[in-house]
Amino acid sequence: MGENASFWESLIYAHPTCTTWKQEAEGSIYHLASILFVVGFMGGSGFFGLLYVFSLLGLGFLCSSVWAWLDVCAADIFSWNFILFGICFVQFIYVTYQVRSVSFDREFQELYSALFQPLGISLTVYRKIVLCCDAEVVTLEKEHCYAMQGKTPIDKLSLLVSGRIRVTVDGEFLHYIFPLQFLDSPEWDSLRPTEEGIFQVTLTAETDCRYVAWRRKKLYLLFAKHRFISRLFSILIGSDIAEKLYALNDRVHVGKGFRYDIRLPNFYHVSLPETPPVQPSYHLQRGSPRRKLTGVTNCGSFSTQ
Repeated sequence: MGENASFWESLIYAHPTCTTWKQEAEGSIYHLASILFVVGFMGGSGFFGLLYVFSLLGLGFLCSSVWAWLDVCAADIFSWNFILFGICFVQFIYVTYQVRSVSFDREFQELYSALFQPLGISLTVYRKIVLCCDAEVVTLEKEHCYAMQGKTPIDKLSLLVSGRIRVTVDGEFLHYIFPLQFLDSPEWDSLRPTEEGIFQVTLTAETDCRYVAWRRKKLYLLFAKHRFISRLFSILIGSDIAEKLYALNDRVHVGKGFRYDIRLPNFYHVSLPETPPVQPSYHLQRGSPRRKLTGVTNCGSFSTQ
C-alpha cells in the first residue's frame, strides 16, 4: 500500500509547480489549431458528419505539428500530433470512399431524402434496398396501364416517384396514387409469400409517371436476410394502405347526408335503422383493403358483415 502511495505521490509531485507564467502568448498557429479542434468536435453523425469531424481534426493536428516543429522545437509533441494527423487523413479517405460507393442517381437521392432519410435509414441500408430493384426507375407513359383488372398478376411492389396514377374498378373511379405512395400495397398485403394473385383494380397513368419496382421473390429474399428492412417495409406499406382507406372513406356516403366512417363501422346502423343491409355487388376476396371497399364507394346503403 505504501509503495502505491509513493508511486502516486512521485507521479503528482515529481514536477515542480509553475511559479511564473509566460508573459507572451503562443503563436497564431497554436490558436488556429485550438479553434479547429473546437469546431471539429461539433460535427454530427453519419457519413458527412464523419467527413466534417476528420477533416477539421486533421487540420488541427497538422497545425499543432507545425507549431511543435517551429515554436516549441519538441520532437515528441511534433511526432504525436503528426501521427494523429495521419490517422485522421486515412479515416477521411476511407469515409470518402464509402460515400462514393453508396452514391445514387438523382431520382434515388431525392427518394432517399424525402422518404427514407427522415426515418433514420442509413445510406448503407438504403443501398441494399436500391440494389434489390436493380437501381432502375421505370417510365409509364400517360394513359398506359400499370395493371389491368382481372389480368395483371401481382408479382412486384412498386413505389411512385413522379406523376399520378388513377385507380378504377369496372370503370368506376376509386382514388388517385401520388408520388411517394405504393402502387400496389393492398395487393401486396393481401397475399402470403407463397401465394399468387391478380389485380382486382385497374391502374392507369394520368400523366407521364416514373416508379421503382421490386420483384416479389427478390424482395422477400432481402427481407429474409435483413429483418430490419422487412420491418421498415411493413411500416411503410401499412401506412400507405391506411392513406388509401381514408381516401376511399371520403367518397363513401350512406344516404341522407350521413358519411360512412371506417373507424366506426356500426355508426350508420344507429343513424339509419330503417335501411336494410345489402351485400355489395362486387366480389370480395380475402385480405385486400382496397378490394373490400370497392363495392361500397357509391352505395346508398350496405352491410358491414
